[in-house]
Amino acid sequence: MLADKDRIFTNVYGFQPWNLDAAVMRGDWDNTKALLQLGPDTIIDRIKASGLRGRGGAGFPTGTKWSFMPKAPKPDRPNFLVINADESEPGSCKDREIIRHDPHKLIEGALVAGFAMRARAAYIYIRGEYIREAETLFAAIAEAYAKGLLGKNACGSGYDFDVFAHRGAGAYICGEETAMLESLEGKKGQPRLKPPFPAGAGLYGCPTTVNNVESIAVVPTILRRSPEWFASFGAENNRGTKLFQISGHVNKPCVVEEAMSIPFRELIEKHCGGIRGGWDNLLCVIPGGSSVPLVKAEHIIDAPMDFDGLKAVGSGLGTAAVIVMDKSTDVVRAISRLSYFYKHESCGQCTPCREGTGWMWRVMERLRTGDADLSEIDTLQQVTKQVEGHTICALGDAAAWPIQGLIKNFRPELERRINEKRGGGVHPMREAAE
Repeated sequence: MLADKDRIFTNVYGFQPWNLDAAVMRGDWDNTKALLQLGPDTIIDRIKASGLRGRGGAGFPTGTKWSFMPKAPKPDRPNFLVINADESEPGSCKDREIIRHDPHKLIEGALVAGFAMRARAAYIYIRGEYIREAETLFAAIAEAYAKGLLGKNACGSGYDFDVFAHRGAGAYICGEETAMLESLEGKKGQPRLKPPFPAGAGLYGCPTTVNNVESIAVVPTILRRSPEWFASFGAENNRGTKLFQISGHVNKPCVVEEAMSIPFRELIEKHCGGIRGGWDNLLCVIPGGSSVPLVKAEHIIDAPMDFDGLKAVGSGLGTAAVIVMDKSTDVVRAISRLSYFYKHESCGQCTPCREGTGWMWRVMERLRTGDADLSEIDTLQQVTKQVEGHTICALGDAAAWPIQGLIKNFRPELERRINEKRGGGVHPMREAAE
C-alpha cells in the first residue's frame, strides 16, 4: 500500500484550499526556476528514466512522446502543448479531482513540460460539463500570472510561456487528440487522418504534443523527488503511482492514489471497504473506463492493476476507472447502455462507426429482452470486428470492445434469455432489472 509520504496528489479530497498559497504550502511552485535550469533535454531524459506512461488510456511512454517535438522550432511555427482535460469516458473522474482541488500541480506541470518541449504555450482543453472546475482553473491560472509564474520571464527563468484554458462543449469525441485540435481551432470536433501526426503538424499546423492532465501534473514532483523514486513503484514497464477511480458496487466508492500493479483485491479492500455483499457477490469488473472489455470476477480478483496485468486478462488499464458490478447487475442491460452512449457520441465521419454503433446498440437491446435469434450473437461479434480497427480514431474500438467482452464472458446469459423468451419464461435477472 502506498504510504502517505509518497503521494503526489495530497489534496485530492479537497480538505485544503485549492489556491496558490495553499498549493505552495503543499510543495508546488517550489523553486520551479531550478527545474527549468536543468534544460529541456535533461528533463526529457529524466521523465524517460522514471518510466512514466501516459495516464489518459493509451499508456504511451511520456518522455518518448516529448522527444518527437522539434528541437529548434521556427518562429512562424512554434511548438505547442495541449492538455487533454476533456474527461468524458464513463467512469473516469480523476482529472476532475486534480483540477478542482490541485490545479496548480497541473499549471506548474504545464510550464515544466512545455519548457522541455520548447513550447510557446499550453492549451488546457476542459470538458464542457466541468462548470465549477473550469472556474477554479481560470482563477488558478490568473493567480499564477499575477505572481509572475507564467507569462513573460516565467518564474524568473528568462522563458516566456503562456497557459490558456479552453472550454469544450460536451462532446466525447473531442477527447480524441486530433478532434480536440480541430475543436480548439474552432472547427467541428472530428478526428484527423494521420499522418501527419500532431508532433509534425498539430494545432494551427504547428508541432504539438497532446497529454493527459495526470501525465502533466506529476512531472514537477518526479523531477523534485527523482526518476528513481517514481520508478520504485509498480512492476517493470508499469512504473509510478496512479489515480484509481472506483465506482459501482463497492462499500465506499472513491478516487485514490495508489502504486501501479497493486492487486485488485488489495485495492478494493484497503480503500473501498470491500465488495457490496462480500467477494462471493462480485460478478464482473470494467477495470479501465467504459471502453475496455469487462473481466469476470474470478479472473480479476488477483490481477495486478497495471497495463500488462489487465492486458493478460483480456482487458486494459485505460484511465483506471474501475467500475465494479455485483450479482444484482443486469450485465446485458449495462453493456447495452454503453452501446447507446457510443452510438450517441459517434461523430459520424467514418461509415463503420456511424452505421455500426447504431446497429450494435439495436441488436444489444434485442438481446437484452431476448427478442433475437441465437445466430445473431455470432453476427454481432462479426460486426464488432468490422467496426474495430476500421475507423480513423479509436471510438470504433471503444464501441466494439464492451460488446466483445460481454459475448466472451457471458454468452450463456445471452443464450438463456433468447431460449426463455421462446419458451415464454422470464429470467429472474431480467425481471429484477425491470
